[in-house]
Amino acid sequence: MNVTSPRGPLLAAFACVLVGASFTANSVLGDYPYAGGQALRYGLAALLLLPLVHRAGEPRPLATLRLLTGRQWGRLALLAAVGMVGFNLAVLTAERSAEPAVPGVFVGCAPIVVAVLVPLLEGRRPTRPVLYAAALVAAGAFTVQGWGRTDLAGILCSVGALAGEVGFAVLAVPVLRPLGPKLLSATVCALAAAESALLGLVLDGGGFLRVPTGDETLALIWQAAVVTVIGFVCWYMGIQRIGAERATLFSGLIPVSAALTAPLVGTGSYGLAQAAGSCLVGLGVAIGSGVLGRRGGHRADGSAAGVEDHPGHRSGGVVHRDVTAAGQPDQPGAGHGVLSPDALAARQEPVAATPGDDHR
Repeated sequence: MNVTSPRGPLLAAFACVLVGASFTANSVLGDYPYAGGQALRYGLAALLLLPLVHRAGEPRPLATLRLLTGRQWGRLALLAAVGMVGFNLAVLTAERSAEPAVPGVFVGCAPIVVAVLVPLLEGRRPTRPVLYAAALVAAGAFTVQGWGRTDLAGILCSVGALAGEVGFAVLAVPVLRPLGPKLLSATVCALAAAESALLGLVLDGGGFLRVPTGDETLALIWQAAVVTVIGFVCWYMGIQRIGAERATLFSGLIPVSAALTAPLVGTGSYGLAQAAGSCLVGLGVAIGSGVLGRRGGHRADGSAAGVEDHPGHRSGGVVHRDVTAAGQPDQPGAGHGVLSPDALAARQEPVAATPGDDHR
């Protein structure tokens, strides 16, 4: 595994660009019941992911899921509730009393929180280059979006959105090891669909679902098939290769992508402030993610370590180890494409037992 290889950063960047470009679809769904829309989106995404999670010669996904502990299932449920359903609900609620830039600015601080939180959970100090890069990314996201009108409720909901963005990366790391990107994405989508349906029944009763209009149907399909299926798999493959700290830096590309696509649909403009902010985000991402590369043969720090699973047994143990020295090439296996059943393209080392959540 090599942080100077472009594959991991490109996967994380592509996922965040998809999310930023999806804001147009979000506006089309403004009148659709929130919980019902989320249930349809994540339910469809889970169905689309099913054919991608199994390959001949490997344990069946259900067999792998049966090996998960209760604590791991609790983490998956929390990931779906906080990082998916809760995040979207927090953003939607915040925008009722705050301008959209406000939750966007808070979410843009996610790289800083992750750059501090992940090392503390792993018993080490934050990595200064990543922390400095995260500050640049947050400053760039603020410059792109600016600030807007808000009140206390809008700020509190924006903080909730920040927690959801952080949880979407941090909560996934221990369960990414035994499940892999595609099975993890399929599992949390199924859980998020069930949680959204339950939330809809509690809040709106039987009215939480209705037949979508033509435009709403296209928007839901786009969110499920592109933003969720492709975006989630790319995101977790990026985390698998470069670690949560560096992958989260790319969330700064979400407002940049939204600002770039807004003029195409007549919902905004791209001016000098957006260009300056985009440059700050790009600089921070390049420094912190390792895209600029490192000269010499020293090893990268532990924060860059990705997540590896057993090559033939998805429920088997994994190794969380340092990356190879800068300049050493990646060694991808055959057929390990973005949407192939086995997403891991780095060298793998089996161990005897499945690790628990205490590895964080």
